[in-house]
Amino acid sequence: MKFMKLGSKPDSFQTDGGYIRFVASELATDMVVNVGDVKFYLHKFPLLSKSARLQKLVAATNDANGDEIHIQDIPGGPAAFEVCAKFCYGMTVTLNAYNVVAARCAAEYLEMYETAEKGNLIYKIDVFLNSSIFRSWKDSIIVLQTTKSLLPWSEELKVVSHCLDSIASKASIDTSKVEWSYTYNRKKIASENGNSPQWNDARKPQMVPKDWWVEDLCELPIDLYKRVIATIKTKGRVSGDVIGEALNAYTLRRLPGFSKGVNQNIDFVKYRSLVETIVWLLPTEKGVVSCSFLLRLLRAAIFLDCGETERNELMRRIAQQLPEATMNDLLIRAPPGEATVFDVDIVQNLVEGFVTHSSQTEPVDNEFLGSRSPKFGPDASKVLVAKLIDCYLAEIAQDPNFPLSKFVNLGETIASFSRPSHDGLYRAIDMYLKEHPGISKSERKRICKLMDCRKLSAEACMHAVQNERLPLRVVVQVLFFEQVRPTASAENSTSDLPGSIRALLPGGSHGSSRSTTTNTEEDWDSVPTADDIKALKGELATLRLGSNDSGNEAAKSEVEKVAASRMKGLVMSKIFSKLWSSKERHGEISSSDTSDSHGSVNAEETKSTPSRSRRHSLS
Repeated sequence: MKFMKLGSKPDSFQTDGGYIRFVASELATDMVVNVGDVKFYLHKFPLLSKSARLQKLVAATNDANGDEIHIQDIPGGPAAFEVCAKFCYGMTVTLNAYNVVAARCAAEYLEMYETAEKGNLIYKIDVFLNSSIFRSWKDSIIVLQTTKSLLPWSEELKVVSHCLDSIASKASIDTSKVEWSYTYNRKKIASENGNSPQWNDARKPQMVPKDWWVEDLCELPIDLYKRVIATIKTKGRVSGDVIGEALNAYTLRRLPGFSKGVNQNIDFVKYRSLVETIVWLLPTEKGVVSCSFLLRLLRAAIFLDCGETERNELMRRIAQQLPEATMNDLLIRAPPGEATVFDVDIVQNLVEGFVTHSSQTEPVDNEFLGSRSPKFGPDASKVLVAKLIDCYLAEIAQDPNFPLSKFVNLGETIASFSRPSHDGLYRAIDMYLKEHPGISKSERKRICKLMDCRKLSAEACMHAVQNERLPLRVVVQVLFFEQVRPTASAENSTSDLPGSIRALLPGGSHGSSRSTTTNTEEDWDSVPTADDIKALKGELATLRLGSNDSGNEAAKSEVEKVAASRMKGLVMSKIFSKLWSSKERHGEISSSDTSDSHGSVNAEETKSTPSRSRRHSLS
């Protein structure tokens, strides 16, 4: 730390109690100066020779008050006045970064100019500031901190602006010209102490990182920090990512619990201002701050009830960088009084913002993650967002109060995003069905429409065909595509299927070939039993067995037709059995109908028995 000593006489100021200061001298004091609650018993000559203001005040006193004057508004208070008084007496005074601004403001108040006496206090302090303080990184930061209690004097004397320019200039210089001695929050590394094993009596210059100044500025209060960062940005020589790192470090230091969620017991007004200031200081460049940091800022902004402008700005930035987010980042708590645990509406708005941004951005600019994830091709960002939302849906599906409509709306928002696998979406749907067993058949059908069974992995298919929470039509789709995957593409395999089966598959026909009734449609959406799934799986197994035994494509096609026909027969038999039981309970079937129906069902069951037995014996 830089310092300056003034005067050569010994300090003869003494204290009598807490509020009386006097000069020990053979000469009796002839004036009393009241500064706040402290009385100074001094001599006129040394003070009046250097202070034009004291000259005026003494001249204005009347005989009734004697030579007692009152100074209540001097910047720096009694301590600063004492420094000025000691200088007038020629006593030794040490100025440093902690007291120099107070002394400079008090000297200005006392009008200690060169016109009163050459080499006066103002001149000497200005030389010290310009030649030492403003050239030191550490001292400039300390002096800037002291200016806050001395406003508006420090502002009018341009001490604040000089500090800002000094700090910003040093933060903006090329790192090759930076020495580690600029900083004071860093522990020395081994090589600087000469303790490194590679030490060879020749000190090698250490590489200085671009953000070497970030931690030091965290000592500043938010209003001064805002002005420093704004000045650094004005210089235009510090990159946006370094500015972003500085804002991240400051927020972590100054906002309690920011990394794990904002502390409940904080000063809302103070920290609301802090968050709003950080948002205002964010660099304009895209991607210079992490999406995780932006989402934590948004969480804090919501909790602290920040302004709508700041929240909208954060939402806009997050939407642009949504592919970088993680599932935990999106778990924003719902406001008090809400039925759900997490605020799904915010995530819905973020995804919609991402869709809008993607549609308005050029492909080259939009797919900023393409180079990082080349395996995803040109739609890398959309694939990542789709996977992110799948994970998010699986997490919030465990909330018993999470409404189906919000689940479906969020799923439909990313439905157009082409992604190679729907395993994550299946997991989310299954989780929702598990946690909400009371939803209706139509609701089960609605949520399952989000999923494309053709994009399920073998492991997901294995789980789905044994999942009793899925509607019957979904189980049939999964079983079918799981069986035909090794032999042919889904498009070729479904072209020769009967209309009643093809109608169950994604994009299937809903025309006249669908011979079942509306009552049968309801059975398709019903939840199958374990026996139904087991039987369906046995029938469909003939497709795989047949394709393994066949020697040519024509034979494979024929086997597919036979398997599809058997599948239809089995499924129809299950549905007719349900309809039969229902009608029999209501007395709606005649004896002739009974015999015909039983004959048909028994025939189908007899036909399907051998294949089921063979499948079970192999497994």
